[in-house]
Amino acid sequence: MFPDAFHTARLVLRPLVPGDAGPIFDSYAQDPVVTRFLRWRPHQRIEDTEAYVASCAAMVSSRTYAITTRGNERLIGAFDLRQATPWRLGFGFVLARSCWGQGLMTEALIQVANWALMQPDIWRIGAVCDVENLASAQVMEKAGLAREALLKRWAMLPNVSDQPRDCLSFARVKIAHTRAVSGWP
Repeated sequence: MFPDAFHTARLVLRPLVPGDAGPIFDSYAQDPVVTRFLRWRPHQRIEDTEAYVASCAAMVSSRTYAITTRGNERLIGAFDLRQATPWRLGFGFVLARSCWGQGLMTEALIQVANWALMQPDIWRIGAVCDVENLASAQVMEKAGLAREALLKRWAMLPNVSDQPRDCLSFARVKIAHTRAVSGWP
């Protein structure tokens, strides 16, 4: 159900391939600042990144896209799109620190969210981020996702704490068109 690629003005999101392990390792996987709010620890060896890429390829209900720049196709991040239920998609993202503050992730998320809500069976796309991850919260808000809730003790983030962390929930939903039923106000 997932598209082969997403294209924006500055980016191409395409499925990860085994050859992406090196660029991922070099650009962000070993950076403790980038991986702080991720659910995995910074990679210490290229083999860690190769295992990550292989695990992404093995997933059936999700697709992980390499985020590359248009033109030179430099790999700068990843975007994971998951089918949580038949009507709902979840996602996660990571971007190399050298690309922060340029609106690139917002651009990617807008494209993915617009595509998702154009699918006839998808009614919701959403994600969570740690309460201290203000940059990710801003990306989701700028992409049109609404902040819905504070989820207490929601996610384990090994780079921050050995206890579950509070997270903010964000989503965009498709508005249902309902018909008036005769005899009802």
